[in-house]
Amino acid sequence: MRQSGPIGVFDSGYGGLTVLKEITQLMPQYDYLYFGDNARAPYGPRSFDTVYHYTLQCVEWFFKQGCSLVVLACNTASAKALRTIQQNDLPNIAPEKRVLGVIRPTTERIGELTRSGKVGVLGTNGTVRSQSYLIEIKKFYPEVEVFQEACPMWVPLIENNEYETEGADFFIEKSLKNLMTLDAAIDTVLLACTHYPLIKEKIEAFLPPDVKVVSQGGIVAESLVDYLTRHPEIETKCSKNGNVGFYTTDSTADFDQQGSVFYGRPVRSVHVNLEL
Repeated sequence: MRQSGPIGVFDSGYGGLTVLKEITQLMPQYDYLYFGDNARAPYGPRSFDTVYHYTLQCVEWFFKQGCSLVVLACNTASAKALRTIQQNDLPNIAPEKRVLGVIRPTTERIGELTRSGKVGVLGTNGTVRSQSYLIEIKKFYPEVEVFQEACPMWVPLIENNEYETEGADFFIEKSLKNLMTLDAAIDTVLLACTHYPLIKEKIEAFLPPDVKVVSQGGIVAESLVDYLTRHPEIETKCSKNGNVGFYTTDSTADFDQQGSVFYGRPVRSVHVNLEL
């Protein structure tokens, strides 16, 4: 018999918990491990090479825990590391295992949501500079125009619990004005960072009322259901006891406090030292 194990969900920090929340609501029967590389977060400002090495190290940790499927619930890791890991590393270190990201599922759907054919993308510096959303959306919807805006202040404001302040409002409104100045006909805005759902209501308040704001969690969860249906050879390796474990490379107390906000329910984490 083939051994089964949990589904791994990875992020550099807390944001991926908004994706895990949607996945566990849709598929509560599976076991999951969430791993946040909080000690080295944020990944957004780091180089492609650094993000790749960090992400690969974390993926290998998941494999050691028995995971046959790992979801990079991190836009920066998906943009800067996923393709290299899929094409260069998996064939050598674990050809029977799979690593998925959050960019492709989102870009496969985004063209169906816009009426004007003009889409705005909000993300970290790393995600925006990678041009991943421009490239992927163009593959599926060549007629759709994509406009990007990097929002480097948003993640620190969210992680420091400052996102309800007037100071946060200034930076949120500023980034959204920058985006809409690029083309006033933008009618769909994609939150290309898994932190941003925590400020979705504020984002909607600063945008015209007819602009649709799209979070990734639900889309990624639905895509994962479809993936497992189409790949029974992977699905049968995913254990089903309804358990969820949380791991972090930094303070468990900080993770439990912050993580509970992102996940929407209490979490208790275990510390991991990747150097051991």
